[in-house]
Amino acid sequence: MDRRDACAVTPIALTIAGSDSGGGAGIQADLKTFAALGVYAATAITALTAQNTRGVRAIHLVPPEIVVAQVLAVTADFQVAAIKIGMLGSTGIVEAVARVVTHPRGSPKRFIVFDPVMFASSGDKLSGDGFVEAIRVRLLPIVDCLTPNLAEAAALLGEPPARDEAEMIRQGRALHELGPRAVLMKGGHLDGEAVDLLVTADAIDRFAAPRIDSRNLHGTGCMLSSAIAARVILGASLREAVERAKDFVRAAIERGRHVKLGGGAGPLLPLPLRAGLGASANIEEAG
Repeated sequence: MDRRDACAVTPIALTIAGSDSGGGAGIQADLKTFAALGVYAATAITALTAQNTRGVRAIHLVPPEIVVAQVLAVTADFQVAAIKIGMLGSTGIVEAVARVVTHPRGSPKRFIVFDPVMFASSGDKLSGDGFVEAIRVRLLPIVDCLTPNLAEAAALLGEPPARDEAEMIRQGRALHELGPRAVLMKGGHLDGEAVDLLVTADAIDRFAAPRIDSRNLHGTGCMLSSAIAARVILGASLREAVERAKDFVRAAIERGRHVKLGGGAGPLLPLPLRAGLGASANIEEAG
């Protein structure tokens, strides 16, 4: 295989999300994740945020027509196999993204994962008012995998957050009925071991792991959803993709747990903070 052949089979993903000026979440976390897993990533930025490890200071939403222009520019030139959607922030952006990523008849199917970012890790609200119904009606029916945490699942359903696994299952099924092919309920905010539940039409798969004591968890959801998308287009089934993505994120949490990059909650590290490792070594270490 010559270099042109190698380039021809490079998997490509598009991330549609907000920019984190601190580099820990959003577009920046997605790019690091895709690069670590051997996937080329293009971007469509939905918002510019002024934030650091201490919190969000300001948000500027990109006009919906510019979001659309970015997506169309990428998809007109790249064979995009997966789309990861993160922070949207307004009804107009939700509707624009839903319209532009809907598969045209006869076009290759793209795997779509949606991480419904509504709050920063600090608790700051990132989403504008009035957009939840647009997500339910326009976006969820075209999503292959929805990855909400407990607060996000509750916001989408208009309910209090789940307090145990039974409620997680019920809410996951309720979200599944809104249209996504699968719902990964992330139970990281419950007490006890960290449990996520993958709800599909045929099964409920449980993923459990001991908790890692770390304050550096900024960007965890972004990284997990991007890793799922990467693993799927690299050939894994959805269940395998979730399992391997969780291993990848766990390794990134371990790697970043003792690193101090700011005065607040820092990011996890998908790649080592040192020079000299080749791409294959990085991927292998990250899982």
